[in-house]
Amino acid sequence: MTDKNTEIIGEITRLKKQRNAVILVHNYQRPEVQDIADFVGDSLELSQKAAKTDAGVIVFCGVHFMAETAYIVNPGRTILLPDIESGCPMADMITTEVLVAKKKELPGVTVVCYVNSSAAVKAESGICCTSANAVKVVQSLGNKEILFVPDQYLGQWVAEKTGYKMHLWPGFCPAHMKILPQDILDKKKKYPKAVALVHPECRPEAKTAADEVLSTGGMIRYARGGSVKEMIIGTETGIIYRLQKENPGKTFIPVNDKVVCPNMKRITLEKVLWSLQELKHQIEVPEETRVRALSAVERMLVIA
Repeated sequence: MTDKNTEIIGEITRLKKQRNAVILVHNYQRPEVQDIADFVGDSLELSQKAAKTDAGVIVFCGVHFMAETAYIVNPGRTILLPDIESGCPMADMITTEVLVAKKKELPGVTVVCYVNSSAAVKAESGICCTSANAVKVVQSLGNKEILFVPDQYLGQWVAEKTGYKMHLWPGFCPAHMKILPQDILDKKKKYPKAVALVHPECRPEAKTAADEVLSTGGMIRYARGGSVKEMIIGTETGIIYRLQKENPGKTFIPVNDKVVCPNMKRITLEKVLWSLQELKHQIEVPEETRVRALSAVERMLVIA
């Protein structure tokens, strides 16, 4: 660690205490940002932590929809996103206007909304889900007519697991689309003892080529248990740092070094410090939208 980073971390620690702040960090963030976290996790775990914290300020090191979700469950607290440009391309693939129009085409449909979406889209949905609990959420609804938004590949995987027919929105994660079946097969050939883990946002052919399909939180738990010593990791490469840090006796091989989300990498130590100094950027959601979105999020959290 450089002297500059040591100084920045010291100031972050001081301001965090002064502001009664908590720092929540997604598994895909930079290593140095993960190291200053009060909690590192996936979308579901971070949503649960945000809902339970008593901190007055939540610094969310992730992307915009995550900070919005923190505000949805904590309207009386200050939610900070250190880089306001840290967005999610998948979340941008659906808007309230087109969702409302689709609901009119499918009267009576239940909208299951992946948490990777705006608060406004959540407000038009019946229930939210994450990649960690999507199967449980859909199963809780019974075999109703379901519109799954916005990730078609997570939706396809859930439909396969549940046996339910669902209408799938044509959204996707650009980073996970970079994982090809051949990448997995090549790595398995090179590391014959390794188990291949991929995220459910991956394309169907990649999931078929893998040994396990898991959320990032699921990958963390899988790595901690069992006797498997080598794992091929098919998700955003930021998670490798945490996996290696928590499991020093095991080997983690990225399926593809190009699986990087540039928005997840926008947040730096300097930006976290500035965010605490200036209390920016504050993320808020209009109250009417927040209340409607909260219903969908709370339904998810009960199931989770």
